[in-house]
Amino acid sequence: MNEKNEACVRARRGNVGGQALVEGVMMKSKRYTAIAVRRMDNKKISVSRKTNSSLADRYRICRLPLIRGAVNFAETMALSFSTITAASDMLGLEGTAEEGSKFDKWLEKHLGKWIMPVMTAISVILGVLLSVGLFIWLPTFVCNLLFGEKLAGGDFSSGVWRSLVEGVLKVLIFILYLWLTALIPDMKRVYQYHGAEHKSIFCYENGLELNVENVKKQSRFHPRCGTSFMFAMIFLSIFIAIAFLWPVQNVWLRSLLKLLLLPLNVGIGYEFIRYAGRHDNAFVRIVSQPGLWMQRLTTREPDAEIIEVGIAALKCALPDDFPEAYEEYLEAMKPQEEAPAEEAPAEEAPAEENGEPGEAGEEAGIEASRIQE
Repeated sequence: MNEKNEACVRARRGNVGGQALVEGVMMKSKRYTAIAVRRMDNKKISVSRKTNSSLADRYRICRLPLIRGAVNFAETMALSFSTITAASDMLGLEGTAEEGSKFDKWLEKHLGKWIMPVMTAISVILGVLLSVGLFIWLPTFVCNLLFGEKLAGGDFSSGVWRSLVEGVLKVLIFILYLWLTALIPDMKRVYQYHGAEHKSIFCYENGLELNVENVKKQSRFHPRCGTSFMFAMIFLSIFIAIAFLWPVQNVWLRSLLKLLLLPLNVGIGYEFIRYAGRHDNAFVRIVSQPGLWMQRLTTREPDAEIIEVGIAALKCALPDDFPEAYEEYLEAMKPQEEAPAEEAPAEEAPAEENGEPGEAGEEAGIEASRIQE
């Protein structure tokens, strides 16, 4: 790689991130967030874009290390919620939906246009509760159930072992969770879009032309992925628990304190992922490897149509690099107008010998008038 390409790669690293959606991809740059989905009704790519607004742009304290990670995590959760709702509205499901059950009809009657936002909000809330239960409360409960008596000393040594056991259980639960979700047929397709997201970003960061052929050659494992971030947070939580929670043994109190320490955990994890996304050295490769292994479960090789969606989202999120892309995709979304049918020439009715039209002449005249109308 020559010096020009190296400079291009360094300049583009960390400029954009993304999220896989149902039949789509979201890409976020510093200034814009773009969504691209493959519509269900006409199979065209539908795009939308909005300007980003962050607390870090208004408050300097939100740009400080550690604090910016917690702020970014909260904003990412809110963005994820709005993105899922917006992408669902863009799928064009109205014309393809089959007649639903009585419960579906009841929801549509009482919620109307709010049905998707409400259902998405419920899904997000349940997802958060599930995450807290699986990765915070359950490891603590199982550790206390299996090793409570052996680790009941209350001294520092017992606290260290308790934190290590909880960390191992958390890793096992995380791997099992990813493996089970990978078995769901619909999630397999979402994981293909996840792969397209990573490949498109790699292609852009490497300074290559964004087309299907170049994107397909890229790796689907990215060090700045959310999967790697989650894995980094799990490992960091072990050391945070050792430092702050070693004397705490009660399951509910320990779980509550873990929640309170979550911003610190997120802040440190964010700084690591930020560093890993901007550097390529031996330390980053070694520490990032477990997260990259996990991406073998959360990404799949995408086909050409899925890659096209990833490229569309990335181009729309980077108007400085692709100034005409967004307008071009919007233009392609418009329905093609059918050419007006040419008017058929009216045939003159044959006249009778005395110059008056007969019965056949009258029918031809009526038909000609219809054509002209």
